[in-house]
Amino acid sequence: MLALLKDDHKEHLKFLADVGVDVVQEFCRISIEFIKNGCNPKIYQNAAQKLDVEAETIQHAVEGLMHLLTETSRLMINEVDFQDSITILGFPDEIVQILLTMYLENRLMIRNVLSDMSMDLPHYHDFEWRLDVQVASRSLRHQITPNVVLKLHLEEDHEKSTHILQTDPGNLLQLTKELEKALDEMKSTYCRRIVRNID
Repeated sequence: MLALLKDDHKEHLKFLADVGVDVVQEFCRISIEFIKNGCNPKIYQNAAQKLDVEAETIQHAVEGLMHLLTETSRLMINEVDFQDSITILGFPDEIVQILLTMYLENRLMIRNVLSDMSMDLPHYHDFEWRLDVQVASRSLRHQITPNVVLKLHLEEDHEKSTHILQTDPGNLLQLTKELEKALDEMKSTYCRRIVRNID
């Protein structure tokens, strides 16, 4: 699987092809540091003065490198796919090797950082249900009114919560059909591509 880079990211990364190997190694170190601890704009200014370029150019190059490393780490692509993903940028072999080494050494750490940043949404833990049927009342002695009582247990951050829902069989049947349609939709190529990019 190849990492797909947008045109603006490719443009930002092309700056690395015009600088020395030492500079690329420093940019990699800065990118990893920023992924771990967040951005420090002062570093852009210092690097811009040393290289005699705009601070914005340095910022774009570092951000492009951060995007490359986070995207490839998220997808956990192998060495060959990583090299194929950046071939389009036209880097010399030395720079490709530096980027590959940086990726292989840091991809697990980057994945951990990404998972820490992701939202922890409530997820399914357990489910109970019961069918209640009212067979008569004072005013109507021969009625049958079925109701389904649902007890949904969710878990979020190791804390459990319970939600009680009640519905009639007709609504439950409609809800089941809608959920089945949603599950079928998730099997489509379009949805799988979206989910792959979100994970």
